[in-house]
Amino acid sequence: MNKRIKIALITLNDANDKKSWSGTLYNISKSLQEYCGDVYYIEPFSSFRNRSLKNVLFLFNYLLEKIFKKGYVYTFNQLLCKNLSRYVENNLEGKKFDLIFAPAGSSELAFLNTKLPVVYLSDSTFNLLFGSENRYIINPLDISLKEGNYIEKLAIDKSDMIIYSSKWAADSAIGDYSADESKIHIVPFGANIEEIPSKELVNLKKKENYCNLLFLGVDWKSKGGEIVFETLLELENYGFDARLTVCGCTPPKEFFHEKMEVIPFLDKNDEKQSKQLFNLFFKSDFLFLPTRNDAFGIVFCEANAFGLPVITTDTGGVSGVIEQGKNGFMLPLSANASDYAKLIHEIFLDDERYKELVNSSRKIFDKKLNWDSWGLEVSKLIYHNIIYK
Repeated sequence: MNKRIKIALITLNDANDKKSWSGTLYNISKSLQEYCGDVYYIEPFSSFRNRSLKNVLFLFNYLLEKIFKKGYVYTFNQLLCKNLSRYVENNLEGKKFDLIFAPAGSSELAFLNTKLPVVYLSDSTFNLLFGSENRYIINPLDISLKEGNYIEKLAIDKSDMIIYSSKWAADSAIGDYSADESKIHIVPFGANIEEIPSKELVNLKKKENYCNLLFLGVDWKSKGGEIVFETLLELENYGFDARLTVCGCTPPKEFFHEKMEVIPFLDKNDEKQSKQLFNLFFKSDFLFLPTRNDAFGIVFCEANAFGLPVITTDTGGVSGVIEQGKNGFMLPLSANASDYAKLIHEIFLDDERYKELVNSSRKIFDKKLNWDSWGLEVSKLIYHNIIYK
């Protein structure tokens, strides 16, 4: 039986807040507590000095974008990162821990001086987020790219074990930062939902005479909202009855259709709204999210918990969640509304194939896209590679 270890969990945000990283930090901390050891929280931004410096750098980035259309990745500023590392060192001093666990923690790890084993977790790398063509920030300054890659490299080299949620991220660590392959492991995240439907309930799932499409995302453009709308029109041209629910954002006014319902926001932490989201997942036939760039896609895990197949794009770390033809389908970035409409039409009308897809989606969720599976796998890795090495 594994001994109970003490883990120093370093997070930029409050890990007890279910809204932090869409609930991912919360579930990471709870899974570590259940399967690995006792978790102690170290939050560098609880320091007034660190928060103040971050706010100044945020303002600097805001002005750059507004005036010069340039961006500065302020969380990868060397001065800020040194302050974050110093804060962590001060909070570790005089306390006995077995290891440091740092989710998305490159900024805190880069300049950290410690003899403790370090486990770094991420769903991406700096270069994938900011240096690639599908970057998340507007035209980063060259100095910001250089600084960010330097900090990412320091964090990767400092870590004794690195856990990525997809092969896409792991390949970047190896190819872009010369990371030691032996210390890299791939473990997919789980679903950030409190209430998981029973398998028996999922098996009762039945299609209506029309197809219910669910678009669930906070950014209409980056999640492929326009393609979703055009697909709805294309299906209508087929004479195929489809309905679309858009949840999490409000599309621009030109995207209006009598068979489209918009729910701007649902709070998972509110019981009534959480139940509404539960019903949306359960009553839908496909989660349709042709995302333009995604590091992973936890919403896909959530959909699969309901046996809800996913229609999405083969981009970023999405293939770390979706197994083609088993829990969904990934089309290339170049795919258009006609391509998506053809796929949806074909799958929905084949009752046997659709039922098999529902069942296999739930099986994949039960096998690996849940936080219990994540906790068990990470626990094995920690004890094998760190504690009993």
